[in-house]
Amino acid sequence: MEDHSTEMKVRVESSRIVKPTYGGVPPPTTEHMPFSVFDKVTINAHFAFLYAYRPPTPPNSVMETGLAKVLAAYRELAGRLGEDGEGNPIILLNDKGVRFVEASADITHDRVMQHEPSPAWLNLQPDGEEELFQVQLTRFTCGTLVVGFSMYHRVADGPAIANFLVAWCRACCGLDIGPLPLRDRAMFNKSRHSPQVKFQHQGVELTTERKTSTAVEGGTLINGNVAIHKVHFNREFLNMLKAKASFGSNQRYSTFECLMAHLWKAITKARRLPGNQQTHVRISMNGRQRVTPRVPDEYFGNLILWAYPKTKVRELISRPLGYAAGLIHSEIAKVDDSYYRSFIDFANSKEAEGLIATDDPDDWLLSPNVDVDCWLRFPIRDMDLGGACPFYFIPSYYPVEGQLFIVPSFTEGDHGSMDAYVALFEEDMASFKRMCYSLDQDMDYTYNRENYRNLPSSCMQIPLWERRSYLPFSSTSLCSPRSHLMMSSTVLSPKALI
Repeated sequence: MEDHSTEMKVRVESSRIVKPTYGGVPPPTTEHMPFSVFDKVTINAHFAFLYAYRPPTPPNSVMETGLAKVLAAYRELAGRLGEDGEGNPIILLNDKGVRFVEASADITHDRVMQHEPSPAWLNLQPDGEEELFQVQLTRFTCGTLVVGFSMYHRVADGPAIANFLVAWCRACCGLDIGPLPLRDRAMFNKSRHSPQVKFQHQGVELTTERKTSTAVEGGTLINGNVAIHKVHFNREFLNMLKAKASFGSNQRYSTFECLMAHLWKAITKARRLPGNQQTHVRISMNGRQRVTPRVPDEYFGNLILWAYPKTKVRELISRPLGYAAGLIHSEIAKVDDSYYRSFIDFANSKEAEGLIATDDPDDWLLSPNVDVDCWLRFPIRDMDLGGACPFYFIPSYYPVEGQLFIVPSFTEGDHGSMDAYVALFEEDMASFKRMCYSLDQDMDYTYNRENYRNLPSSCMQIPLWERRSYLPFSSTSLCSPRSHLMMSSTVLSPKALI
C-alpha cells in the first residue's frame, strides 16, 4: 500500500493567545495554585492528543469563543508555571492564556490518518511549551476537522482534561459547561494525624535519582528505530480472549485485563528476552474511584498512581493467558484506598524531601517493561460539537519503545471494539504483528537458540519436542486481522524445532 503520510502539507493560518472571558468581575491574577503530591509524581512533560470530526463543524471563531468561556472555569490551563517563596512549584493563575492555532491541510483526511502513526502527525499539534495548554484546529480539504492539543501533564491527568474538553464542546454549542471543576489540590498536601506508611513508595513513585536517559532524535534511539503499530480488536476476538483467560477458573477478568495480558505476552515474546529476566507492566490507576470517601469525578488535577504486575519472562510466555490476567487483576486491586492514603502520608513526610518522580520524560526505552495508558472510560461520546462526537481520539506520534495506548475504536458497526497503539523496535514489530491475533500464544513456539540457553535445568531432561512451552518466541497459530477466524495450528515435529 502506498504511504500518503509524507505528502501532507499543513499550513498555519494564524497563531494567537486566547485568554479567559468572564461574565462578571474577573478574579485577581495574583493568585496561585500549589501542586499536589500527585501532580509532583506525574511525568514532567507536555503530552499531545488528536481527535477528529466529520463535517459539518462549527467555524473556528465559535471554537475560539467557547474556549475563552470555558477557560474562566479552568483557570489553571490559562496560567503559567512558577515557584512560591520556598521554591515549590506552583501554577500562577495570571490568565496569560492558551495558544490557539488555525491551520489547513492540502489533502483529504483519510489519505493521511488511515495509516500507521508517523512523524507527519506532529504537524497537527502545536509546537511549544510556554503555554500549559495549546490547541491547533486543522481543516482538511474534505471538511474534516482535526483538533490537536498539547498540555502540561502536571496540571491535569487524563480524566480531568477529558472533562475540560467536554465543557469546551458544550460552550461551543451555546450550552452551560456542566459541573464546575473541583480545584482544591491542597487537600492532598497533608498527611493524616497519625501517618501510616504501610507500603513501599521510595523507588516506586519517588526516587533519589533516575537511571541514565536514553538518547533519541526523530524516533531513532541509540539501539535502533521505533515503529508504532495500530492493532484493532473486534468484540468477537475480545470475548474469545475473556473466555480463554477465565477457562478453568472461577475468576472473571475485565476486558482490559484480558487484552493487556494478551498484549504483554505478545510484546515480551516479540522482544526475544532472556527467560530469567523480570518484566512488568505499569498501569495507570484513577484514584477518584479508589479513595474513601470518593473524590468527585470533577476533580481537576492529577490523581493517578500505578499498578505494577510483574513476573519472569519464562513464566509469562509459557503459562496460560489466565496467569497474566490474574497478575494484572491482583495488582490493580492492591492500589486501593489504603495504598493511596499510605502514599499521601509518605509524600508529605520528611523522608520524601528531596526525592524526585521516578517517571522520567527522557526515558525512551522501556524494555523489558511495558507502560500502558487506557482511555476506555473517557467520555469521548460527550464531546459533541452539535453534529456528532469525534470519530477517533488517539495519541499523537509518540515513539517510546514499550509504550502502549488502549483506546475505544469507532469502527462503524463494531461497537465494543478496541484499538491498541504499540511502539516497539522495528525488528521486534515484525514478530509482534505475526502474534498479536493469536489465541494460542502459550502453546506453540519456534526454537530460538539464544533463549534456549535460559531454559531451566529441569527442562533439559525433557525430549526436545516436548519443551515447546519453554521456548519463548513466535506462535504458529495465527488469526486473520480482518476476520479473527482461527487458522489450523501447525503441529511442529522434533526436526522442525531444531
